[in-house]
Amino acid sequence: MRSRVLCGMAAAVALLVTGCGSGAKQVGAAAPAPAGSAATAYPVTASDCAGATTTFTAAPKKIVTSNAAGLELLLWLGAGDKVIGTGFPPGAGTMPSTFADQAAKVPVLGQSVIPKEKLLGSGADLYLDTFADMGSMGGAMGAAPTEQEFAAAGIKHLYLRSTACAAMLKGPQQDLSRVEEDVRTLGAVTGTSVRAAELVAGMEQKVQAVRKALAGLRADQEPSYFFFDYDAGTKQPMAECGRQIANAVITLAGARNVFADCDGDFKAASWEDVVAKDPDWIQLGVRDQGSDAANRKAFDAAEQFLRTFPATKGLKAVQAGHFVRIGSEVTTIAGVRNADTVQQIAHIIHPDLVTS
Repeated sequence: MRSRVLCGMAAAVALLVTGCGSGAKQVGAAAPAPAGSAATAYPVTASDCAGATTTFTAAPKKIVTSNAAGLELLLWLGAGDKVIGTGFPPGAGTMPSTFADQAAKVPVLGQSVIPKEKLLGSGADLYLDTFADMGSMGGAMGAAPTEQEFAAAGIKHLYLRSTACAAMLKGPQQDLSRVEEDVRTLGAVTGTSVRAAELVAGMEQKVQAVRKALAGLRADQEPSYFFFDYDAGTKQPMAECGRQIANAVITLAGARNVFADCDGDFKAASWEDVVAKDPDWIQLGVRDQGSDAANRKAFDAAEQFLRTFPATKGLKAVQAGHFVRIGSEVTTIAGVRNADTVQQIAHIIHPDLVTS
């Protein structure tokens, strides 16, 4: 488990969005189905980042998700009817409308981290974990079960690698390939490989359209970009580093993440650091509040802070009004909607090249 201070209580709010990286197991690419197969062929073996494997001889029947991101992915895959509980439940209005009613019916096992005893006694045969081990939270958010305890309870444990274990990656995330790998792996595990392939194809189509539109853009024409995690606090800004999914989203949209070179997935920065970077654009990263009106209010508050805070009111982006109003979750956590975020950012910062 990574011991850096960021994974302590001071970063608890940021953790809910980005997830602390760790040395915990990380789901890898699942063994592909045989050529020409119309559906998942079992057994399916998923590997972790250390090379250990978890084998599924059939699709799981009872799934618990650590938070709304994992739940949403299962709903996209058509496996939502197998979810028997979740932690960090989606707020009203935060799920895509297609899934809102179904998501609202999923039992909530914990408003934040699911208590260890409740998780182990849930009857699940799979726990899908968006986060990494939270053991360094000092007990404030609850101790996670060990892998031995998961096994004793008959629960197989998988992570969304692109989010939970981002800090362990060897290089920056510059595309959505790791997110797409998570979708494929989860599709193979749940018997929804065909749907997973469709989702990945749709994501790639959106991203490729943006990349084609930006093909003539030179590197020196790419604006610098700062993801301002307003909900993580304003006393000390959080930097989304190169290994975070947000870096891939920003890069694909034709911008340069000003903190792409920091080590890890995210870290605490300083306002002096932000001022030194003097970004051309700033994304107002706030959590989805559940309605357009509530989101506007949150974005307004984030913008007002930057316009009035002595350290930031003179920044180029602030002076020019270059604010991107797109929420945190679809930018920093693995999901099908990451591709939509790429399109949206690209349209805002390159309106002459990306028209929609």
